[in-house]
Formats: sequence, structure tokens, C-alpha cells
Amino acid sequence: MKKKLLALLLAAVMVLSLAACGGKTDTPPADSNAPAQNEPANSGDSTDQPAAGQFGYDRATGTEVYGPYWDEWSDMTDEELYELAKAENNPINIYATSSKMLKTEEGFEELYPGLDLVVSDLDSDEVLSKAEIENSTNNITADVLQTKDVNGDVFFEYYSKGIIEPFYPRDICSHIEEENLKFSFPLYASQAFWYYNTEAFPDGQPITSWWQIIEKNPDGSQKYRIFAKEIGQETAYLSLFASFITNADEMAQSYKDIYGTDLEYTYDPAGFAFEVPENNAGVEYLWRFTQAKMTFIGDGDELVLAVHNSTKDDPALCLASAGKIENRDESGYNIAWCTNLTPYTALLNTESMFVVKGCDSPAGARLFIRYVTGGADGQSGGFKPFTKTGNWPLRDDVDNDKNPVSLHDLGARANDLDAIYSIFPDVQDMWTYWRDQAK
Repeated sequence: MKKKLLALLLAAVMVLSLAACGGKTDTPPADSNAPAQNEPANSGDSTDQPAAGQFGYDRATGTEVYGPYWDEWSDMTDEELYELAKAENNPINIYATSSKMLKTEEGFEELYPGLDLVVSDLDSDEVLSKAEIENSTNNITADVLQTKDVNGDVFFEYYSKGIIEPFYPRDICSHIEEENLKFSFPLYASQAFWYYNTEAFPDGQPITSWWQIIEKNPDGSQKYRIFAKEIGQETAYLSLFASFITNADEMAQSYKDIYGTDLEYTYDPAGFAFEVPENNAGVEYLWRFTQAKMTFIGDGDELVLAVHNSTKDDPALCLASAGKIENRDESGYNIAWCTNLTPYTALLNTESMFVVKGCDSPAGARLFIRYVTGGADGQSGGFKPFTKTGNWPLRDDVDNDKNPVSLHDLGARANDLDAIYSIFPDVQDMWTYWRDQAK
């Protein structure tokens, strides 16, 4: 909540500064044939709809505006954007968190002669911080950002500060489920899985619920050795625990389905400067998980190796990115994903494409976003560098046959950033405080 209040204050300051000095707007030329409409979905009556570029947060009313968000760019074709991009006569600068984005340069420039694509491979923090500095100094270089938002920071803060603005191409969005368009326009989704040893458990995964991960033997010892990255430093993992708190009823039902009895609440809410909800199954799970014995390893390959080296008599589970399943074929590891856990396996971590507000190549930026997400028919070739194991395209007309399980068979769900954003700092504090109490 503190972060949301800060975002509101920053948004107010930005409004005043823009009113004083004016602002550069990324709107097509007046003679464009594109329809001039601003229709953010689920945003209330049309009279209350914000101006273009206020997606994410409506400064006038203090309300959130969700996607898909239709504006004057949404119905432009590749050909129309190409003509506008050539007229801009500027390089199209991409700040990306994936080195695979570098592989899109040649194909894009070959398909669209005369356009110059420049890709910068950066860390996720760099992508956002550089864009923020450029915005604050009015020295904007980036046109497109590629990054993920797992706890709502990008949606609630970067839109409200006027650093980025949305682009939802209507024809491509028709191939994407609306729940995956609420907070951004997605490139692909990834997730982390719990891995188990297939030799130790030849009949299949030994767990079907998150509660079984921290299960104990009759003598009180921990049933599984647990390996993971340092969860307190992993925003995506903490967001997942936050989602269990916001979906507490599902967590409680999952416990009852496994053990046949109602969940007993044992956590102590004392010691925090904020109010901890009472009898919340997600909070109870967070408390019990923090008290489990676990080994933190920073390298994903070493995490799955620990599971490969485990035995039936000393079983282990690890939480690692989906792509580490490649060690099964490349290194002969006895590993597999645990799928369809209750109440859900994971949250989809969505890599998304954002247009930088006030950029020099607004048409070129949108043309590239269309290209890298497959174009009008999914066949542009722009998505090809991202078809690796552990990445799932969200378009229903684009496949990635490198994945052993389809997206709809994983048991994962879309990330509800709205619910997670407000409690994320509290979850982080609870994890740290309770983990320090672990014996």
C-alpha cells in the first residue's frame, strides 16, 4: 500500500510538470487513416475514459485501467506502420532483457528495408532504470522495452509516471486470451516448476499439492529435501506466495482435499508493522514454508542436479525455471516437472512489449512489436528466436513444439498483478522475518 501511495504522489507530480512544460505525444499523423478512438476495456463509462497513454492508471480519477486497450494505433496494418516508420527516418531502439532479441535484427531489417533496428541486451533492472532516467531528463533514446512484470511495479508505476504507454494490435489480440492482456501485451510466458527424480518415483510425480512439498514424516522429519534459489531475493517467487494469500480459500480447500480435515492455523501475526490477516491459508502456508529446511543454490543447473542425485530413500524436490528440463536430454538427468499442483502449479511470468512514451519512432516501435510477436498471421518469423523449451507463446495460432507439455496442461494461471501489488512488500517482510526464525 505504501508503494501505491508513492505511485499516486509521483503521478500527481508528473501531471503538474507536464502541464507546465508540455509533453511529447506518440500519436499518428493527422492524415492517418487509422480510427481515432481510445477504448480501454473494463474502464467504466466512456465519459470517464482517460486519454491515450494513461493506461494502467487514470490520473484524473485515481482508478486503474486494464487491457486490452484500443487506441488509434490498434487497427493499423503492418503496411501502414511501415510507411509511417520510413517517414520517421529514425533508428528503432529496443531495450531487451533477453539476448535472443539480438537475433531479430537481421530478419526485421530484411523484411522492412530502410529501417534500422538497434537492440540493447540489458538486465531487467537496467531496462527500466535507463528508460526512467531518459524520461526524467527528456533525453529519450529507447522506443521499445521488453521486460516482465511479476509484482505490478511496471503496471502501476511506469505507466503512471508517463514512461511507457500501451500498444494492443487488435488483430493479434484476437488470438490471445483476454486474461493475458489485462496488464500488458505479451511476447511469451514462462514459469518455474518443482522438479522430482523420475528414477526415485517411476510411477509419476510424488506430489499433487503445494502442501505436500512441506509434508513431514510420522517421526516429524521433513519428507523432502528442498532446493531453490534464495526465495527472498526472487520477486517472481514472492509474488507466487502473495497470490496464495489473495487466493486463501483455494489454499484452504487444497489442504482439506489432501488431508480430509480443515487447516489448523499456527502462525503468529505479531512482530509486523502492518496488519496480517487472520486465519488466512496463504499466510499459514508462507509461515510453514519459511520454517522448512531448504538449501539455496543460485545456479538452476545445479538445482536440478541435486534432484537428479537424490534417491527414493532420501528424496528431493527443487524449484527451478522450466527450461532446466533440457538437462534431461542433454545430460541424462532423471528429472521431470510436477504439473497440475493444487490449487495451481504456478503463475505465468509474462515477458511483455512496451512502447516508450515520447519516443522518436512511435510507428517503428509498434511495427517491431507486431513483428516480434508473429505479425498478422503468426508467420513473420520474429518470434522464432524465443521458441525454446520453457517458453510458451500465448497466441493460439503460434506453436512451440519444443515443450513436452502444452500451456493449457500445466495447471498454471495468469498473474493477477492488481491483487499482488498491494501486498507484495508485506509478503517480502513476512518471508524475511519468519525465515530468520527458522531453526
